[in-house]
Amino acid sequence: MPTGGRTTLIQYLIEERRRHPDATGELNALITDVALACKAISRKVAFGGLAGVLGSAGSGNVQGEEQKTLDVLSNRIFLRANEWGGHVAGMASEEMDDIQLLPAEYPRGRYLLSFDPLDGSSNIDVNVSVGSIFSIVRAVRPGEDAVTADFLQPGTRQVCAGYAIYGPSTMLVLTLGRGTHAFTLDPVLGEWVLSHPDLKVPETTREFAINASNSRFWEPAVSRYVDECLAGRSGPRGADFNMRWIASLVAETHRILMRGGVFMYPKDSKDPSKPGRLRLLYEASPIAFLIEQAGGMASTGRARLMDVQPEALHQRIGFVFGSREEVARIEAYHREPPPDTYQAPLFGKRGLFADAV
Repeated sequence: MPTGGRTTLIQYLIEERRRHPDATGELNALITDVALACKAISRKVAFGGLAGVLGSAGSGNVQGEEQKTLDVLSNRIFLRANEWGGHVAGMASEEMDDIQLLPAEYPRGRYLLSFDPLDGSSNIDVNVSVGSIFSIVRAVRPGEDAVTADFLQPGTRQVCAGYAIYGPSTMLVLTLGRGTHAFTLDPVLGEWVLSHPDLKVPETTREFAINASNSRFWEPAVSRYVDECLAGRSGPRGADFNMRWIASLVAETHRILMRGGVFMYPKDSKDPSKPGRLRLLYEASPIAFLIEQAGGMASTGRARLMDVQPEALHQRIGFVFGSREEVARIEAYHREPPPDTYQAPLFGKRGLFADAV
């Protein structure tokens, strides 16, 4: 075989479909279209400044963030690759205010596609890994135009989720609810080849990722967790931890899937109007699906993220995921009462008047 006996993405999808004799093949076709979009984006990213795609697009998205030229281009590639095949009834993107309905000449399908076309785009001008994230759920009314409310489904309703990472090699990582698997793009054959089947996140870790510049805004539970990690061997954890931060959710997720760790972008007080930084539908929900299928844990910091019922298309949320023991520890810290800000014996929790009636 040209791939040296390794399974291709197409072969993998065919094998999965054979497990479901009643399947129509539409989901496989949709995933293939998404994978084609990721190939096209990978090529644009690889050419970088030579293709004139770096820098600002001079516009902003619905979240008020500056759009990069590649943000706009990647969004267009996703739309064009997936609008014509008759597999979706609508699409939603981080880069668009509202959902995207299909041109009248194209049939409506059985699925809804949500995506972040270029995650981590702030890194693109300095040549750091970026990626694309996608989530697929069933359409509420197959064959008809979708409405915004149709996209507001909890993560447990996802039938497929994945991301592509554009780094030293281009990889596609996805789940159909039976494990998390990684495919590497063979640049000669143009094929996605299964290189990392059935990924597993180690249950324990000595590595965490968080944006420490926001430490003054963290909730007590998060501060406690990070402080304990930073205390190293002499602290309550009795072990040294390494801290990482890439500012690319795809890159952070990929590192955790490959070697373990915990990622935190928790709710904080920096902007009280925002209950978190990451978008539930385009980022947190699909990554949570991938992590859980790899044996890890994904949380809001307090509860399972996949159970959250979305209330808005661009809803933000706190997100903690990775090795199960660490995520469970962070949830437990949130359930405990915060430590007293002043620990003097007289006024602490066990002070003179603590048990007075």
